[in-house]
Amino acid sequence: MLIALGVTGGIGAYKAVEVARGLQKRGHEVVAVMTHSATRFVGPATFEAITRRRVITDQFEAGMNADIEHIALASTVDLLLIAPATANIIGKLANGIADDFLSTLYTATRAPVLIAPAMNTQMFEHEAVRKNLDTLAARGARFVAPGEGYLACGWIGKGRLAEPDAIVAAAEAILRPDGPLRGQRVLVTAGPTFEDFDPVRFIGNRSSGRMGYALAAEAARRGADVTLVTGPTALEPPAVREVVKVRGAAEMHRAVMLRAGDMHVVVMAAAVADYAPLECAGQKLPKDGDTLTLVLRKTPDILGDLGHRRVSKGGGPLLVGFAAETENVVAHATAKRENKQADFIVANDVSRSDAGFDVDMNAVTIVGAAGAESLPLQPKSRVAEEILDRVEKLLAARPAEARHGSG
Repeated sequence: MLIALGVTGGIGAYKAVEVARGLQKRGHEVVAVMTHSATRFVGPATFEAITRRRVITDQFEAGMNADIEHIALASTVDLLLIAPATANIIGKLANGIADDFLSTLYTATRAPVLIAPAMNTQMFEHEAVRKNLDTLAARGARFVAPGEGYLACGWIGKGRLAEPDAIVAAAEAILRPDGPLRGQRVLVTAGPTFEDFDPVRFIGNRSSGRMGYALAAEAARRGADVTLVTGPTALEPPAVREVVKVRGAAEMHRAVMLRAGDMHVVVMAAAVADYAPLECAGQKLPKDGDTLTLVLRKTPDILGDLGHRRVSKGGGPLLVGFAAETENVVAHATAKRENKQADFIVANDVSRSDAGFDVDMNAVTIVGAAGAESLPLQPKSRVAEEILDRVEKLLAARPAEARHGSG
């Protein structure tokens, strides 16, 4: 998850450093957005050293794209967290004033907003501040209540910034809410497999891994304990418990079968090769003739083996398969679901140029026991949400012993 950490001008700004560190320990990426007043308490270099990202301090920095950076960030962050939030920034947000980067980011983003107020007790109890807090709450903002004790101004009362651990826990509760997937062990496969026929060349496909990575990231956001088994991709893996990198179909088969028995859900989003060269030459094959003949053998059927094992043992993980088709999409997916003993199949037409392989968008049809349901063209992150919504419904309908497994 990517979190925008807004830091405003209060003595509690030093605690925001620990908030950033705590969020990173939970696997999140953090980009700090500091108001001008905040830099009088903590230097931007401190946050840059921790987050390893440039700190944003000025809405009007030089550069041809600086004026639209707040829009770019607004569309990519998963959470806007403001800690500490002064009475000043709370008033700006409540009244739609956007005169710096942070307040502009708030008006532009549709991500959840979490606010940790920090100010003098009298200020916190002032009618104007209370009204502004109520306005923000009515819009959906959530809060981490300030603590009580000695304040920097010498007063004793409520108003000091909540402890970093409490702020991090509140952020986690928003990003990884309670639901059927929380605490469940989920295995996701992603990407292509490459089947080598000499040390240089291989047979592969155009899968980028984006769909599987989106599923792994979304499952983790919902609190699942995620294992990602990935073929070769150029993508940065999401923050999950385990990432297993493989190359060929046989290696992916071994990795999945070794771990599947401990899983509650297995999502086979990888584009696994159906055939691989019978042999891999020890040296690069010379370009001697006009043609090259390769003898191919069928690769292990990972989804089929998982389904048959589940049937033979009378139980096992919930199974989701994918079907990349170029014609008769629903018919082929329906047959695949029955043959592989899967709970449902996610089918997509990879002949389309605007969906499927190696693009950010996808349009899929989910084929389950109740029939086929088509989803419109949308970002793969949203498709992942739709798929996991249906996984959660199936999990919730399962008996408790099947949901929680043995361990």
